[in-house]
This record gives sequence, structure tokens and C-alpha cells, in this order.
Amino acid sequence: MVIRSFLAFELPEEIKGIISRISEEMRRFPLDVKWIRPDNIHLTVLFMGNILTDDLREMGDRINGICMRYAPFCFSLNGAGVFSNRRNPRILWVGVDGDIERMSYFRDALQKHLGPFGVKREKRRFNPHLTLGRFRKGGAPTFHLDELLSRYQHLTTRVCVLKELVLFKSDLRPGGAVYTNVDTWPLMGKH
Repeated sequence: MVIRSFLAFELPEEIKGIISRISEEMRRFPLDVKWIRPDNIHLTVLFMGNILTDDLREMGDRINGICMRYAPFCFSLNGAGVFSNRRNPRILWVGVDGDIERMSYFRDALQKHLGPFGVKREKRRFNPHLTLGRFRKGGAPTFHLDELLSRYQHLTTRVCVLKELVLFKSDLRPGGAVYTNVDTWPLMGKH
């Protein structure tokens, strides 16, 4: 059997509350965005795509080995923005600050050890963020987007800690994706 999956960090309760409030406020702007349910927002480390359930045990052993080397990550929220740009927005996100460089090495180690299972190596620089919504195709940007981004450009929160990596299964449904926690690994190292 094959499952669509990704590795991510669950957000601490304090951050979930802030994201939920911000998402609710942003939805009031007249933008052509398909909003992500706040309880579906995670800090994704690695999208793995389709993996065989038969490989889960060995993959889990490798993921655990990496998590045993890395200490928990500090992070905070930092501003809002869009990918690709304001003239052609595709993704609306809230930025992340903190142990980003160390988290990038963590992502690279995961990719290296999971490559033999068909997990494709991400060539882009690691750019952690929380996706709040996706712009619908053909949705033209408006001055409302500029207003929204300027309102949240200075968003910051206190520093929180990410202590556990989660393997999520993603089931695509007409009402949106449904994420199921398949396994978790605590970060136990000193690196």
C-alpha cells in the first residue's frame, strides 16, 4: 500500500492560537484564496510524496537516528508574505524565525537518509513557513493584498520550542486534505 506523506512539526498550543486568530482576521480581506483550516497548519520539514507502507519501519528507524542527534529547535513567528510575488501570488504564508540554519541541516540529513526509499531531494533552499492559504488560479492581486501584508509585516511572537517530529499521512478529499499522525520521534540530541 502507498500513502502520501510529509514530515512536520506540530505547532505549540500558543502558536496554534495565534495562527487561528490571524487566519480568521485575514479571511475578512476580499481575496481569492482557498484557506487552510488552522488545525491543518504545521511547520513542514520534508514533503515525502508517495511512500510504501512496507518501508515505514525502516524509514522510521532512519528518522529516529537523525532525531536522536538533533536537539529541539527554537522558533517564533516573523511577518507574513506571499510566494511567488505580489504581482503573481500563489501562497500566503506566515514566516518563521529561529534555528533555521540548524533546521536546514536537519532537513538535509532526512533527505539523504530517506533518498533510498524514493523521497526526492528538494533542490530549493530550506525556507520554513506556515502556509495559511493558496490563491486560486487567475486570482488577480488587489490593493487588499498589500493592505493585508503591511498589517502583518511586523508580526512577531515569543520564542517557542519544537520537540518532536511527526510523520503525517495526507488524504486528499473534496473538502480539503485530512492529515493523520502516523508516527512521532522526539528530538533528543545535542546537535
